[in-house]
Amino acid sequence: MIELQQVSKTFEVRGHAVHALLPTDLTVPEGKVYGLLGFSGAGKSTLLRLINRLEEPSSGRVRVGGTDLVGLSQSDLRQARQQIGMIFQQFNLLSSRTALDNVAFSLEVAGVDSASRRQRARDALNAVGLSDKENAHPAQLSGGQKQRVAIARALATNPRVLLCDEATSALDPHTALSILRLLKQLNRERGMTMVMVTHDIKVASYLCEQAIVLEKGSVVDRIDMRNAAPQSLLGKFFFETAKGWTDDTVLPQEDA
Repeated sequence: MIELQQVSKTFEVRGHAVHALLPTDLTVPEGKVYGLLGFSGAGKSTLLRLINRLEEPSSGRVRVGGTDLVGLSQSDLRQARQQIGMIFQQFNLLSSRTALDNVAFSLEVAGVDSASRRQRARDALNAVGLSDKENAHPAQLSGGQKQRVAIARALATNPRVLLCDEATSALDPHTALSILRLLKQLNRERGMTMVMVTHDIKVASYLCEQAIVLEKGSVVDRIDMRNAAPQSLLGKFFFETAKGWTDDTVLPQEDA
């Protein structure tokens, strides 16, 4: 479903090249859930945003569902993105709109007619268990409810792929687990392919089947989460974190 071939991203910052992501390969089969692990600044979110071309790659190819996104015009890219939903850490809801109108907004951008988009928005809210909150504004919702609205917004276009950028890190553990259970249900019932950025090994262990570990823009480990045997120092550190830190825990060098 997702195939990245030697994809890289370099930013120019005050005349200096910053290599956010070095040439990277990634293949995510249809219906699988993959995790992107790493410290802040490791390149996780950059890699995620390259999948739907929110960031333009400096090199390499990006294919989603067999379509090469790098070669698409802006109009064709907008069409292709309807198959790629995305949810963020900070929800990004419009405060002046109700939950229903926030969900319908993605369909409005896609050019769906008013009657159809309101029905589809209601269906999406029902799918995340918020059919009774369609007239509530974001200020009237809890953090977990806001994230469910954001997920419904991503689901409204019936995407085949869902990208999650630290989708639970702003939530308390109880609420975070309820969101992860919802994502697992969506994967199971709809066969959605998912890629999740996280620095929490508990999240990756619960939801992801495979994970890559990024450090300073490079992939340093590829881990089967069902039979985890990390090879890198950073990969081992993440799994040590799951067991609980001790005075003997080795702390890898954090990215600058």
